[in-house]
Amino acid sequence: MLLLTSYLKIPPLIISQSQIVTVLSIVVVFFLILLILGVRKSYILKKENDKLSEIKTSQNDEEEKVYKDFREGHMYDNN
Repeated sequence: MLLLTSYLKIPPLIISQSQIVTVLSIVVVFFLILLILGVRKSYILKKENDKLSEIKTSQNDEEEKVYKDFREGHMYDNN
């Protein structure tokens, strides 16, 4: 490796262990934040889905009632 860097006139990269740990810590914190936001969003969507399911169920109960013809009033022709 040293021979290759001296041949190509590229200075060797000096990366310390603390720099690697710092970069990895930043990456871990970033993905942890994304994970927490994703779980929170999933929880919110689940609650909203439950509310919508409850509304749909109550609407289905209303639809099962006997239909009353609104044209039976005095303003309409009862043929």
